[in-house]
Amino acid sequence: MMSAQDDLIGHQAPAPFAQRAGQGDPRFTERYWYTLHPVTGTVDGVPMILDIGMGYYPNKGVMDVFAGITVGRRQHNFRASRALGATPLEAGAGPLRFEVMEGMKRHRLTLTDNASGFRFALDFEASFPAAQEKQNFRERKGVVEEDMVRISQFGRWRGWFDLGGQRHEVTPQTWWGQRDHSWGIRSEMRTDEAAPPVQQHSGFFWTWSMFQFEDLGFSIFLKEREPGKPHYLSATEFVRGADGRMAHREAISVMHELEWADDPLGQTISAGTFTLQFAEGPPRTVRMEGLEARFYLKGGLYGGFQGWNHGDPKGDYHAEHDVWDLDDPATRAAARTLGDHVVRATCEGRTGIGISEYGVAQGYARYPGPQQHPAL
Repeated sequence: MMSAQDDLIGHQAPAPFAQRAGQGDPRFTERYWYTLHPVTGTVDGVPMILDIGMGYYPNKGVMDVFAGITVGRRQHNFRASRALGATPLEAGAGPLRFEVMEGMKRHRLTLTDNASGFRFALDFEASFPAAQEKQNFRERKGVVEEDMVRISQFGRWRGWFDLGGQRHEVTPQTWWGQRDHSWGIRSEMRTDEAAPPVQQHSGFFWTWSMFQFEDLGFSIFLKEREPGKPHYLSATEFVRGADGRMAHREAISVMHELEWADDPLGQTISAGTFTLQFAEGPPRTVRMEGLEARFYLKGGLYGGFQGWNHGDPKGDYHAEHDVWDLDDPATRAAARTLGDHVVRATCEGRTGIGISEYGVAQGYARYPGPQQHPAL
């Protein structure tokens, strides 16, 4: 199907924008993801984190979006989906829209009035350059399971959000965060108990963590099946000099020592350290402390929720919303582990903040305690 957007340049296949990305593989996905949280971890003593994202599936003819906020122990979720139709490159669905105002520097996200009672107008302003992660390629028995590229970036936020009529102002001094942008063949994750069979995972540890300071940033993606022997590692350090110039180093190894909370409902890190080694220059050790704010990504359909997974066609337009009590055992069982956990970070006298995503599967030789809960 041709659209008016096909008059633009940028085609990378002999087909219109609405189809045939990634050689027509239905798993081809392009995704935006953003988080923001107060630098102190709380607003008037209440923990908060916002998560916002979008998925574009050109070979399924679908775009889906989500926006959510955790306030204290309640997580508010909005989800929507649309058919690509005549506007395959319009980033958004329904009231939630994404706009790149200046590439790699400033993005605008808006959620207008909707039934969830959550709305916002927010600008992401980059604080460090984007880090391009190493190509994530995985093949099994001759079949490509994943072939994806991702960039990640730190930023500060500006604008406002409103939940249930209570408006909060957002300034770069008080709200920090991060974003990523990924595209390629993405492995399917199916961990929705409402849509069996549920994937079973064993024998691995993984983390995707981002830590930001005034003059320093670390982006870490690590996957291990044996402790100290990563089968995937992509980790970048950014340093802003006194003159404002940026320097960066790629880590050649990352060691971790993690402490786990006594959480009867799931996997939760209480504290830990990451030590990054580089080919040149001294190592860095980052200490993190888990704060209360956490957004569970099933609220944005990661792994699927109540029979709806990323990229599923839901007609011309579909939207839904819900509120989760994170102290309810049934809710936490459905939410599982995958989430954006706000952490306080310290490094060589600096204090910063960031997020950590993580999971430990049964059979991994370290961290036996959390393995009683699902890793994803």
